[in-house]
This record gives sequence, C-alpha cells and structure tokens, in this order.
Amino acid sequence: MSLRKKQLPAGPPAAVSMADLARELGVSMTTISRALSDHHSIGAATKQRVLKLAKKLNYQPNHLAAALRKGQSRLLGVVVPYIEGKFFPSVIQGIEQAASRAGFSVIVCQSHEDVQLERRNVETLLHAQVAGVLVSLARNTQQYQHFDKVRSRGIPLVFFDRIPPTGLVNSVVLDDHAGAYQATRHLLEQGCRRIAHLAGPQHLNIYQQRRQGYLDALATYGLAPDDELLNYSDMTLEDGAQAMRQWLALPQPPDSVFGAGDSVILGALQVLKSQGMRVPQDVALAGFSNEGFTAITEPQLTSVDQRCEEMGEAVVRLFLELSAAPEATFMQRQVVLQPELFIRGSSQQGVALPVATVA
Repeated sequence: MSLRKKQLPAGPPAAVSMADLARELGVSMTTISRALSDHHSIGAATKQRVLKLAKKLNYQPNHLAAALRKGQSRLLGVVVPYIEGKFFPSVIQGIEQAASRAGFSVIVCQSHEDVQLERRNVETLLHAQVAGVLVSLARNTQQYQHFDKVRSRGIPLVFFDRIPPTGLVNSVVLDDHAGAYQATRHLLEQGCRRIAHLAGPQHLNIYQQRRQGYLDALATYGLAPDDELLNYSDMTLEDGAQAMRQWLALPQPPDSVFGAGDSVILGALQVLKSQGMRVPQDVALAGFSNEGFTAITEPQLTSVDQRCEEMGEAVVRLFLELSAAPEATFMQRQVVLQPELFIRGSSQQGVALPVATVA
C-alpha cells in the first residue's frame, strides 16, 4: 500500500529581490542597484538586461530599505498619549495629509499616558531612522531627557498640544488660555457667578493655561476664586461625576461649571440629570475639546474647539521648516492657533441650536 502525501496549498510567491536579479544575471548587487537607478557607470546594454529581467520577474524596489541603508527615510514618527475621541485622531489626520503632500509617510505610536512607554516609543522611532519626531506628552511626563537623543542626532523635534515647560522647544499649540477665558466669560455673560472649574494636572501646559484663563475671566468681572469650587483630577468621566456630586452637597452649590475637557463635563451632566437638575437653568455647563458627543447630548454641550486638523498640518509645516535648515542656530519656533467657542444649549437659556462664535 502506498501513501500519498497531501499537497498543501501554495503560499504567496516570495518577493523578488536585487540578490535574485544579480544571481540570475551573474553580476554583483551593486551593478543591479546602479542599473536600476540609471547610474552613469553602467553601460546601456547592461541596464537593458537588468530592466528586462526586473520587468519579467515583477521586481518591486524596497524604497524604505534603500533609505535606511543611506541612514535616512521619508518617515515621520508621531507619539501621542492615546488614539480615541476626536482630538488626537483628527490631529493625526492633519499630520498624515500634510506629510503625504510633502512625500512623507507616518508612523504613529501611543504612550497610553505612560512616560515609560513614551521613552520606548522614542527609541523605536530612532531605530526606524525617522526623518522627524512629532510628540504630544503623556500625562505623567515630567522629565524630558529621553528627547535629548533626538536632538543630538540632528533630527527635527516638534511638540504639539502638550509640550515641555521649558521654552527651548519647537511647538504647535492652541491658545488654551484664550479658549478657557472665552468659555468662562460666556458663562459670566449668562449671569453665572458661582462658576466651578474641573481642572486637569497642572504640570501639563494645557491644563495650567486653561485654569489661568478661567481665573482671569473671573478677575475681569471682579470675582475672587473660591477654592471649594476648584477640582483637580485626571479628567475622566467619573472624575467629573464625583466632583459634581461633591459640589451639589455644598450649602451653596455652583450655578455653572467650566471643565478643562469634555469627558469631565459629560460626567457632571450625567449626575445633574440623575438628580433631576435642569441644564442650564439650574447649572450651566461648558467644556473644552468639542468632542463629537458634545453635539448629541441632551442638551448639547457648549465647548471650545481646538482646530485639530489645522494643528496637525501646522506641525508638519514646522517640521519642514526645521529640516530645511538643519545646521541653523537653534531659534525657538512656536505656532499658536486660536480657539473657537461653540455655544450650545448647556450654557445658554432658551438656545437649542448650536451657534459658533469667535472671540
């Protein structure tokens, strides 16, 4: 009795390499490489043989490998805290669109709000020999030495949104102070006077500036800040809910809340609705980021838009400026985008439809 071997289905054909072409023609890989790049040192007859065989075998050049052999690439490395919600995905979309127009591809890494992973992300991008590194810091990043290696290699480094506190960085930011000032001033214009603030970690520039904008708007109206109306957290939905429960238990609860993010404001809204409170009649709400859900809550949430895609495009433009003059003496460059306040039903009496206003 004979046993017949079962024939397995064939896998996809292996990609043809320059080594395969060289072996087939009996020449060196250097000859193949130069022939494919139309180098002047290779004769016309040899070039014709190489090109004919390459076409016959469907040879596809590996541009990335070639770039890495030269110690450079057309890759931009991006490090962000997370890819969820509206802000960072929209910024990345702006980065990818601008990078593509300039002939670059994009690698995206997530730090998941962890500085240790952020450090590994940077190492990964350096090993990939990216042409530039574009970073928004993790929530717990307070030491910045892991970016020194990027600078020491002469690789353009651009921070965006969340940036180091030192002024010696190139960055693209929103005018967070102006956005917070607009939102708080809007609440004041509605007659609110006990305005609570859901603040984020103050070592991050964005939350520091948003808190200051809130304080400055109060000062404009001659109001002193009330410490019991200031809550600091990591800006989650539950953080906002917990703070709102605590404020409602005060002898004199707030008549409005400005949040440095939209998730915390959503948490506050959920608590207010669960306790039968009316928004904005009993407590008015305003947030920051203009996340997608702000337009579908009941009522819709007033929020500051961060011009996400514009930020991504500005980051790439700044990278291109830096890469065009790699030997230039360092001069800090910062691009500041202006925010836009979208006024919706959560903050304005009798208004159900969103109205965009710009200060």
